[in-house]
Amino acid sequence: MKIKHALLGLVAICGAFEVLACTGISLTAADGSYIQSRTIEWGNSALESMYVVIPRGEPLHSLTPENTQGLAFRARYGVVGLAVVQKEFIAEGINEAGLSAGLFFFPQYGSYEPYEASQSDRTLVDLQVAEWILTQFSTIDEVKAAIGTVRIVGLEANSVVHWRIGEPSGRQVVLEIVDGVPHFYENEVGVLTNAPGFEWQVTNLNNYVNLRPGNVAPYKVGEKTLRAFGATAGFLGLPGDDTPPSRFVRAAFFRATAPQRATAFATVQECFHLLNNFDVPIGLEHPAGQCPDIPSATQWTSAIDLTHRIVYYKTAYNNTIRCIDLSQIDFSKVRYQSHPLDREQTQPVEQITVKR
Repeated sequence: MKIKHALLGLVAICGAFEVLACTGISLTAADGSYIQSRTIEWGNSALESMYVVIPRGEPLHSLTPENTQGLAFRARYGVVGLAVVQKEFIAEGINEAGLSAGLFFFPQYGSYEPYEASQSDRTLVDLQVAEWILTQFSTIDEVKAAIGTVRIVGLEANSVVHWRIGEPSGRQVVLEIVDGVPHFYENEVGVLTNAPGFEWQVTNLNNYVNLRPGNVAPYKVGEKTLRAFGATAGFLGLPGDDTPPSRFVRAAFFRATAPQRATAFATVQECFHLLNNFDVPIGLEHPAGQCPDIPSATQWTSAIDLTHRIVYYKTAYNNTIRCIDLSQIDFSKVRYQSHPLDREQTQPVEQITVKR
């Protein structure tokens, strides 16, 4: 397994986190179905993305920073994942046991153990951690128990990520590695973005304790009565930029105020609607006239139903929602495979015929 040249450009600029603006939101339906959703951004070019199917029993191995073979492992569970650049780099996925895992870039704040060639048989590169988790474990506690058996290192010097791991029960944790030490945080707010660290992001929500859904009652300042110009005035002060802290705050409040839907698919639709607010248009991070020819920096958006083991996604090129149902796959017989998220990078348009 070799690293594609496109990846080298991606990880080399991880410090330029304005182009890596992933946002994650989770919701639970009234029937108990649990959904984890997210966007993935890359604003420099079209990001090669694919869906991956890993059969039960498939032999796998990790790369190392020297492009040699690292940790070898065999899939205990079948997996469907959404990968970037090459099929081993699963950015979001789920296994047949219902465990979900995904990576979010975490520049400047995370730091791994240094790579040691003498320990290559225990070496697992950061961009393959989700693949390892999904093929090996059925619960978060199993992941926590096993994390000390591997040495997680960066594939490139500037490659730093953290991970979101979820169970069908609705439990979700964030895994961050700082100075080589793994830290697991129970994610009770149900959102994740990028840097700074998860604990700081949750603490920062206290800066917005004044925000409320709905309108604001008229308020007198001296003899002058102030009235809101329109609805949602209770959210005045909600940050609108695309930095990770601002997106974390918006995602937390959008999630907290979203009505609970009755069913899994209605909740999947709710997730897509919420994440539409986090689409990053091309042009925000580029000098005038230097934008790449892509429709959006938000390359794709996914929503995974952990309860029913269904992966839904749409892309910047085709907003039609597509799905992969794990219950329709025989993971004992299916072959290891990957396919582009878009067969054609074209948005289907339904022609409406107006009758006389």
